[in-house]
Amino acid sequence: MPDATPSTTPPKLDVKNLFISYTDRKGNTVQAVQDVSFEIGNKPGVGELAVFLGPSGCGKSTVLKAIAGLLMPDAGKILIDGAPLPEGTGADRGMVFQSYTSFGWRTVRQNVEYGLELKGVPAAERKKQALEIISQVGLKDFAEALPKQLSGGMKQRVAIARTLINKPKLVLMDEPFGALDPQTRWGMQTLILDILKKQDNTVLFVTHDISEAVFLADVIFVLSHRPAKVLHRLDVPYFESREASVKQSAEFKKLENQLLDLLHESKVQGNVRVGL
Repeated sequence: MPDATPSTTPPKLDVKNLFISYTDRKGNTVQAVQDVSFEIGNKPGVGELAVFLGPSGCGKSTVLKAIAGLLMPDAGKILIDGAPLPEGTGADRGMVFQSYTSFGWRTVRQNVEYGLELKGVPAAERKKQALEIISQVGLKDFAEALPKQLSGGMKQRVAIARTLINKPKLVLMDEPFGALDPQTRWGMQTLILDILKKQDNTVLFVTHDISEAVFLADVIFVLSHRPAKVLHRLDVPYFESREASVKQSAEFKKLENQLLDLLHESKVQGNVRVGL
């Protein structure tokens, strides 16, 4: 995505010296995140997509959960637009998980409307907004279908629509396409980029797939093995085309190789892979 005009406003997301630990089944304290600091810029009218890239189990999802308000850090600060993160979850942050979380007894439209329903938005307005976002994610003909009638990719589109309709300041995506087949996964990657052009969202996206990271990201943060640390920041140049063919371009391959080198130099290559 092209850069917006430089701004003196605070970063959209500013994480400072984050430490997170948990107690395992044996009662031992395990350090999951160690002194993680990073910023995601505020680019009004453009939207920013940052990617956390690192091996499975390294602590990427733990950082996301702390930002979402699902767990409390041991130490550190999380700021949104320069203000401290409110305690607990909030409508300013929306999270999309890898597993599908739709209510089985509600239609696609009713699932997407759920957040607005909790806010007390009138039924007619809820329906109008839901149908608009459902159309954007390519499910116009399935608005009154039940989740059991949908494929995996379609269910994940519902989850994305249900998150975006609430217009969160931050969209947190925890390997949302990891369970999808390669063709569906590529389609979902393209969908996210198309929606960002319309929604102006700031997204933090977790993956361990290098190709996915390069295809989606404006900026990539490379994380170490657990306990998670931010080892590198890589700004991704703007690609004019986001067709599948871009993944075969020399510039795209160069970035993939650069990330592989960074991972190898940091001895964190582990199970990070070049994906489809």
